[in-house]
Amino acid sequence: MPGLVSVKTPPDTPQLTVSVPNSQPGASSLTRPDSSPAPRTPSKKHPSPSPSRSKLSPARSAKKPAPSDSPNPPDASLDNRDLGPFLLKLARDTIASGEGPSKALEYALRASKSFERCAAVEGEPSLDLVMSLHVLGAIYCSLGKFEEAVPLLERAITVPELSRGTDHALAAFSGYMQLGDTYSMIGQVDKSIHCYEEGLKIQIESLGDTDPRVGETCRYLSEAHVQAMNFEKAEELSKKTLEIHRAHSEPASIEEAADRRLMALIHEAKGDYEVALEHLVLASMAMIANGQDNEVAAIDISIGNVYMSLCRYDEAVFSYQKALTVFKSSKGDNHPSVASVFVRLADLYHRTGKLRESKSYCENALRIYAKPAPGTTGEEIASGLTEISAIYESVDEPEEALKLLLKAMKLLEDKPGQQNTIAGIEARMGVMFYMLGRYEDARGSFEGAVSKLRASGERKSAFFGAVLNQMGLASVQLFKIDEAVELFEEARAVLEQECGPCHQDTLGVYSNLAATYDAMGRVEDAIEILEYVLKLREEKLGIANPDFEDEKNRLAELLKEAGRGRNKKAKSLENLIDPSSKRTTAKKESSTKKWGFRI
Repeated sequence: MPGLVSVKTPPDTPQLTVSVPNSQPGASSLTRPDSSPAPRTPSKKHPSPSPSRSKLSPARSAKKPAPSDSPNPPDASLDNRDLGPFLLKLARDTIASGEGPSKALEYALRASKSFERCAAVEGEPSLDLVMSLHVLGAIYCSLGKFEEAVPLLERAITVPELSRGTDHALAAFSGYMQLGDTYSMIGQVDKSIHCYEEGLKIQIESLGDTDPRVGETCRYLSEAHVQAMNFEKAEELSKKTLEIHRAHSEPASIEEAADRRLMALIHEAKGDYEVALEHLVLASMAMIANGQDNEVAAIDISIGNVYMSLCRYDEAVFSYQKALTVFKSSKGDNHPSVASVFVRLADLYHRTGKLRESKSYCENALRIYAKPAPGTTGEEIASGLTEISAIYESVDEPEEALKLLLKAMKLLEDKPGQQNTIAGIEARMGVMFYMLGRYEDARGSFEGAVSKLRASGERKSAFFGAVLNQMGLASVQLFKIDEAVELFEEARAVLEQECGPCHQDTLGVYSNLAATYDAMGRVEDAIEILEYVLKLREEKLGIANPDFEDEKNRLAELLKEAGRGRNKKAKSLENLIDPSSKRTTAKKESSTKKWGFRI
């Protein structure tokens, strides 16, 4: 939506600025507050908040000073109804003048206190108070203090009463959407989506479900669901958005093209490539009709991606080359958009086995990222470096891939809303460290990823369960058996909930947990897990999987050992770690089964 910080911020989004709502809350429609700062005002003396006359007689002026513009008047003055609007205007003017958010924060805090006092005296819900809380939340976000912004915005949504009309509905809608944006910036996507959904309900109740502004909010919420990988819900909302815009816009409008691009993204994520291609072609035709050449080029990249997924490589190359020609002519040879096309071509040629061409395009992209054009964001560069690192990793150059991932992570460290992205990068680094035998580094990377995912509320995602499993494997290699058990048990609980017991990732964790239990001497627990896994395979998955025989033999061995009076001493981990591990120093008798942990 215009004036919003997108849940998935596009590369060309400008840096977050302080959003200050207008001083008049009585807007006639439920739209988001404009995110642009108030226009710069000439330097002049601010009007006094006092209703008294502004000029004093010489006798009085000698005895009593004129009213002060200080933002910290005595507490009694907070009861003055003119003080809150005056201080809020000072906050807006301070932001517009470029003095920085710290001074504006001081004014806004005093304004909110004044509005709160006046509201308490009048006994009525104050929309001025709501507006001041919105301003405070925006200022705290601009300072990176999202945790302080959240309680203010949570309080703001409790003040309006929807039964009092459109003004209160607007205040509640704006509050929910701003709170959703703030949750999104700290990575709490589920809470963000909940706020957007509440805002959409209020907007539909006030405007009806076919208003174009409802369509914009539906698309915004759909993007949030895509970010959370809730593709079914995202598709439902995106269809509704497309229907609303087709009813209110001209055929082949820019709004319809944007909706179709989102629909294509959703279908591509679901694997419905032909449907995605259809939406992209229609979106491209609409953009061509509206003379949006750069947007057509961006759609060509998406079309190339779909062709590559369909293994139609010649058509993919053609689409990428079309986009490359447009970007070079309109933006220059060193623009990050050009680099992004180089990365896609590098990936394509890597998939088709043309490694020399692939590496050449990687190097061309890296040269652009090394000296980016003015205005290039860190997120753009980090995204490109991450994609190139995947290519280097696949051609067995893990050290170079690790360097690129480290650069990408540093570019994103101070960026709001990027904690989950950083966690993903750390998880990838952990896997590469593990494959290189650098288990301490691997465990450190996984630990960083887990802590960020916990902080952002991603404790119930399948990705979180997979990272826990990986960290458990690194702990096994470092002989931290107790820690490994805790991690595997938590991973099992998460993956059973998110993926179900029959999913391959869940089965892998079962296997790892059984091996770890046996290493600790908890043979009965290990037997119980393996019996459960074999029952699942026999009843639901079939026994053709090669893991079935391995697990069956492992269970038979455990039962045999338990039947002859198993030694309670824990089995050495060297018998359990994969034989290719660098920590396996001696071979055991052929009768001893070596258990390989599953990554």
